[in-house]
Amino acid sequence: MRRPSSSPSSDSLSIPQELMRRRGAAAGADLSLLWMFLAGALAMALAAAASGQEPPSPPRFQGEVTVSEVLLDVLVTDREGNVILGLRPGDFRVTEGGEPVEIADVTFYSNRRYLGSAAAAAAGIDPDQVPDRRYFVLLFDDQRRNEAEARGVLQRQLAAARDAERWLERELQPGDRVAVASWDVKLKLHADFTGEREELVAAVRAAARGAEGRADWPSRRGSGEEPALATRLPAGKELRDATSTIYEALQTLADAAAPIRGRKNLVLFSTGFGEIGAFGLYARDYRYHRETIEALNDANVAIYSIDLVPPGWRHPLSESLNDFAQAT
Repeated sequence: MRRPSSSPSSDSLSIPQELMRRRGAAAGADLSLLWMFLAGALAMALAAAASGQEPPSPPRFQGEVTVSEVLLDVLVTDREGNVILGLRPGDFRVTEGGEPVEIADVTFYSNRRYLGSAAAAAAGIDPDQVPDRRYFVLLFDDQRRNEAEARGVLQRQLAAARDAERWLERELQPGDRVAVASWDVKLKLHADFTGEREELVAAVRAAARGAEGRADWPSRRGSGEEPALATRLPAGKELRDATSTIYEALQTLADAAAPIRGRKNLVLFSTGFGEIGAFGLYARDYRYHRETIEALNDANVAIYSIDLVPPGWRHPLSESLNDFAQAT
């Protein structure tokens, strides 16, 4: 829908420090730069005080962004959970700041399940005019680096990959398009959006074993016949530099998927990420959290998280997976 806009166990598991505090590779360098900046600012203030002058004010940066259209993804069902067909702009009411907003258009998306029904015909739905695409991104937060300290987590990753293979072989619908990616110290794209099962199964196996990405090579970029992530992703060293943290990888994926109309479902296989705060509880990493959530929501990307920590074990970072799933 488019609208104009102005604006069960008590067991515990000892998770290693690397698993608990997933930070960017340049955190130490950032801290050094911060101290350099503070030292320079202090020197300027002392010099100004000695000369009787007011210290210079820090530069101010301003910008203005005009949003002409916002896409809202909605699912409307009856009391039995059946999708209500044939809804028009007049069937919705959207407000912003308490004020009603004009709805420009409504598009019905389906994987063809409902299109042959009498209800669809009665609602005047033309099957040829209904987009039948569902988009999935399978993203593996690679756990090979944690296996030495958290034994068993890599086996869980491989088991999750086998589950994904079975889903691709048994449940993939004709209109579905799936991309496969992984992240260790950079984002890797193993398969761009496609419905070819054999290609996707091979990509899932490559992602689970930590292989290098292939779909992000310039010669393998999309032909234009299918929506593609690779055409909007950086390549080579630029991709590595832009995705040194899992947060930046999620942001980059969201930006690449943004032009594709409809909901993009990102299945995240991970052990979680963030900070461990007081009393050993999960805390958001505010250097990245808000920006990542905003990028995902702006691009209409919903996270569905799969915890790779063995079942029955409780660990604080599982809350981060719930956090991202609920926020998107």
